[in-house]
Amino acid sequence: MDAIDEKIIAELTRNARISHAELASRVLLSRNAVRQRIERLERQGHIAGYTIVRPGEDAGEDVVSALVLVYRQDRMRGGDVLAALKLIPEVVICEILSGDFDIMVRLEAASLERVRDIWEEIAQMPGVRDTVTALTLSRVVSRLRQGKGTAA
Repeated sequence: MDAIDEKIIAELTRNARISHAELASRVLLSRNAVRQRIERLERQGHIAGYTIVRPGEDAGEDVVSALVLVYRQDRMRGGDVLAALKLIPEVVICEILSGDFDIMVRLEAASLERVRDIWEEIAQMPGVRDTVTALTLSRVVSRLRQGKGTAA
């Protein structure tokens, strides 16, 4: 990625619906060159999707969020747990941690009941020794990740 790609991503972060013509004028390229760059950035995984944000509503207002810390019986041979977590659509983040904790899972579900069902599913997975769950009470900061060199 070069500086122009970074500028394109910054502009798309501010407004994912910007026209190729407008974007081209902002990054000083032709419309066709911008289109080709966007397609390449998508293929390379730098642009993985576009998000809808409803103006005037708090992000995640209708979503129940929870953090589940998962302890596997064997960290080195616990790949089945990771594979199963990838299949749960409400899992928005799954990270392997160092230290006392093993896996951190962030859930965003439509209801508290769905969070409970997922928690039960995780707790019953072969290879899971224990779990610790915390529900999100309120969101204080919610920001989109900015690329290097982009303005906030």
